[in-house]
Amino acid sequence: MRGEFEFERLAYSLGLAFRLWVLVNIVLAAYWEERFAQAASDAQQKSFHRLTASCLGIFFLALCGLFFLPRMQEPPLWTLISTIVLALALAPFGLLIGSVGRFNFLQIGRQQNLIYAVFTLFLALLYLSFVRRAGQWLEPYLPPEATAALLLFLPVVFFEPLQRLIRGLLRQTAQTEVDRAQKLMGPINEVARLGDRPRLRTFAESWIAEQLQLAEVHLVLDGDRASPPSPQVHRSRSEESVEIRRGSERLGTLNVRSHGAMVSGETFAALEFLCEQLPAAFDLCRLIEEKLQLERELAERKRLALVGQMTASISHNLKNPLGSIKTILQVQMENPNLPPSMRKETQMVLDEIRRLSEKLNQLLRFSQPGARGSAVQGRCDVNRVADDVAEVFRREAEQRGVALELKMEQLPLEVAAGAEVANDILSNVLLNAIEAAPAGGHVRLSLAAQNGHCHVSVEDDGPGIPTSLREKVLQPFFTTKARGTGLGLAIVQRRLEELGGSLTWQSPVANGRGTCFYLKLPLAPVGADEDKGMKPC
Repeated sequence: MRGEFEFERLAYSLGLAFRLWVLVNIVLAAYWEERFAQAASDAQQKSFHRLTASCLGIFFLALCGLFFLPRMQEPPLWTLISTIVLALALAPFGLLIGSVGRFNFLQIGRQQNLIYAVFTLFLALLYLSFVRRAGQWLEPYLPPEATAALLLFLPVVFFEPLQRLIRGLLRQTAQTEVDRAQKLMGPINEVARLGDRPRLRTFAESWIAEQLQLAEVHLVLDGDRASPPSPQVHRSRSEESVEIRRGSERLGTLNVRSHGAMVSGETFAALEFLCEQLPAAFDLCRLIEEKLQLERELAERKRLALVGQMTASISHNLKNPLGSIKTILQVQMENPNLPPSMRKETQMVLDEIRRLSEKLNQLLRFSQPGARGSAVQGRCDVNRVADDVAEVFRREAEQRGVALELKMEQLPLEVAAGAEVANDILSNVLLNAIEAAPAGGHVRLSLAAQNGHCHVSVEDDGPGIPTSLREKVLQPFFTTKARGTGLGLAIVQRRLEELGGSLTWQSPVANGRGTCFYLKLPLAPVGADEDKGMKPC
């Protein structure tokens, strides 16, 4: 028995210090497992750590007996006992595999194949050790080489049943992953029917990460402005990128990071299947989004048609009487014998009539979609229009104690809009800024050309727009002014949209105060002339 390789004999040869070191490490491992059990967040983890601590305790007692009790006289029996004791080391690993399979312990449920592969390799090594031991046990009857050859070729008998078992397991795993991916797509398609692509993207990322037990998921669609940029992180084995394609067309990528060292094969297969299904979900979301937008536009047009009918009726019933009253009062004002007190009151009535006429005209401009036709069939120098508008409102600003500043480029800025439309746009925004600025405040009107558009900013240092009113600022007929109609900014937004421009705003601007409106008007194409319907102002 001198040539045998036995763990307890090796431990004896390394001395008492090695045996004590092994036992102390097992005690420390059991202690920390008990600490982990106390700090565990759920019952499954507590149970796993306590069972592991118990297994380590039993292993500790068995090793103490193996190291310090007198050795038996029968070598084969003693060898069998030592083998059984050493096999106890597999118990914590078996508990880990069981916990992974039942409770997704340590969030490595998607790494089951890796766990099984390691366990199978360990069993193979253990079987090789058993072959060697069996050769030693049967040495009186058979040469060790013959025993090893028989035992090594013995698993060949089980290859065909094992192959069938593995094939069935692989088929079951593939079907499970396909079913899982189909179940994953169900809630994603439900969210897609809401017609909100940013919400769909956010839900898809969180849902895929939760169901496939991934640490992070980032969905990036090519050419989508609402899509967040892919995070620039150091590439590691735990990160994978799966392309989203529709046929040969690349639509984007699905970037994932696993909890473990790498993304498992079945998880990657599920991600590939998902990436084949995601384009249909986003196409569905886009179509529903467009349908909802068309429905909103149709409802808005119907509402505006009613407003137009109402406006026409009001104009017909009010403008003629107001015009007659205004004419009579103007004639009275020309009478030199009119008393000063009556002259003052008459002037006040004329001012109110003028104000009512302006409100009626504003209502008419809002109800008429004229910009789609006439507005785009003109061009004008927006610098000249801005200068005219600033001169008109400068007196209004001085009466309110507001300083009006104008900043524009020296070169002409010709925009693809008629002078009347451009004047209407700038007047509404500038008047709002002057009325919002406090006494002693400032209003700044700036114009600049950039990337084929004229960028206009109108900034005031007023109190800003309250948070509760921000969603209503651009809604028609919403106003906080006692004499306002709530149509100024609505008219500006409509005119800009019809011109192919845009309107955005920021509030507060600085120190919790101020509001700045940003207008973008398309510049007129170079070389366009009057023969093509472009009328210079």
